[in-house]
Amino acid sequence: MSIPYVGSGPYCYANSLAMLLGAEAPSTAVIEVLTGSPYGMQLISGRLPLFDPFGWDPEIGLEAAIDLLGWTCERAHGGSAGAALERLRRACQDGPVLAGPLDLGLLAYQPGSGKAIGADHYLVVLEVGDDTVLVHDPQGYPYATLPIGAFVESWRGELISYLEQPFAMRSGFARRVWVAPDEALRRSLPAGLAWLAGRTDLAVSTGTLGQAEAAERTAELAEEGLNAEVRAVWQAFAVRVGARRSNDLAACLSALGLDAGAAVAAEQARIVGGLQGPVVSGDDAALAAGLRRLAPTYERLRSALDTR
Repeated sequence: MSIPYVGSGPYCYANSLAMLLGAEAPSTAVIEVLTGSPYGMQLISGRLPLFDPFGWDPEIGLEAAIDLLGWTCERAHGGSAGAALERLRRACQDGPVLAGPLDLGLLAYQPGSGKAIGADHYLVVLEVGDDTVLVHDPQGYPYATLPIGAFVESWRGELISYLEQPFAMRSGFARRVWVAPDEALRRSLPAGLAWLAGRTDLAVSTGTLGQAEAAERTAELAEEGLNAEVRAVWQAFAVRVGARRSNDLAACLSALGLDAGAAVAAEQARIVGGLQGPVVSGDDAALAAGLRRLAPTYERLRSALDTR
């Protein structure tokens, strides 16, 4: 059984997209599921484990969600910092802009910032002034301001591994066709199955593993003593976003009447959420045991959703 979760969490691109779509936005749970993020786990380069599918990244996910919901937008990126700022300034004259990925560590209004850390983040830009940028940051900072120079360095995102060109932004959102949230979710199921099966059409870094293999190898890494950098990412971000994604998937599948799949997703949410205590306390044996319980659930979820 899945218990709905309402509360804070690192859903930056889903929350940012919801702000851009305004009154016509579905719930952030629906947006997150439409991105495809709950359908798997990956161990990037054999080093960084995250609770999203093999080969997936937020840019792929945002494009999928926007299209499934029947919207279009203009995506721009690259160029010099000056050209990018002017592009952003012009776009903001017509309405808010979804900017990202940015480097979370360089957003000067957030406590503890000041150093690029390669943690990706999305936010909504409201205005570009002469000296400052005004944003709605879904991390908990409405109407936050930061100096233009600091914003540019964060927006450059040099340490974000999947970012091909800096200064990425989406603007000019327009509805192409009305798609009800449940219909969008139904249309997303084939993509979800493809993620669970392991897509082979995406470039991934050497050593990257997906789904059960990722969970099993991460369990081994935990038994060897989890890397301090990975532990920090899991404590602050990965576990809680992974649990929420699976829980939201369970709720969405249940709304579609896909009870068998919903039950597996709810089980995944409980397992992943249960890793937060061990990863903080340093109980790596419990962490490994939880990951081994998680490993077979990805194939069980695929089987439950494959109605061919």
